[in-house]
Amino acid sequence: MDCIFCKIVAKTVPAKVIYEDDLILVFHDIAPSAPTHILFIPKKHIQSLHYIEEGDKELLSHLLLRIKQIAQDVGIAAAGYRVQTNIGRDGGQVVPHLHWHLLGGKKL
Repeated sequence: MDCIFCKIVAKTVPAKVIYEDDLILVFHDIAPSAPTHILFIPKKHIQSLHYIEEGDKELLSHLLLRIKQIAQDVGIAAAGYRVQTNIGRDGGQVVPHLHWHLLGGKKL
């Protein structure tokens, strides 16, 4: 597979990992657009939010709960933060692997 995020999951491409478990991987964005810019990806390759299925409920709820926890852990929860996912080329999705951006550390 030619997916950069799948390569990061497979550890063939390095990343500054913050959190990892059986379902997800969380790491710093290499081109941050805010002082805090963290990416959350499922280890399972899903092209975008448009391609999720009923069986992905546990994965998605787990990922969203980790976003909340890590926002607290990195100290941006109290001031506020943005969570964003892009869907498809016209929606601004650059990497065709479902992912969320956690942005904070300044007024957005």
